[in-house]
Amino acid sequence: MQTPFDLGKLGEKIALHFLEDNKYKITARSYRLFRGEIDIIAYDQKTLVFVEVKTRRSTDYGFPEESVTPSKQQQIRKIAQGFLVKNNLLDVECRFDVISISFDEKEEYSIRHIKDAF
Repeated sequence: MQTPFDLGKLGEKIALHFLEDNKYKITARSYRLFRGEIDIIAYDQKTLVFVEVKTRRSTDYGFPEESVTPSKQQQIRKIAQGFLVKNNLLDVECRFDVISISFDEKEEYSIRHIKDAF
């Protein structure tokens, strides 16, 4: 059985391949700043996208995206602002997405990409 950390890393890997398959250009993975992290930063054409990936073994306790709380959203915004300043990208259009991955009892997964999630 996977640990929550391993499950999270697996989810990030699945999300990364999903984004690449959909022609996103990956800029950063596991970007850390201010004691926080953004899972994936990528370009969707000219839009810079900050992606939070949430993965669960089942939906018995809700969908993965439901765990992106207002405080988590605020933390992601703060890290994104730091990324934009550090990389002199203040004039770039950006958005915040969530990729939700749920596994079933057969270890098959479903993926949901929520654009402009917050």
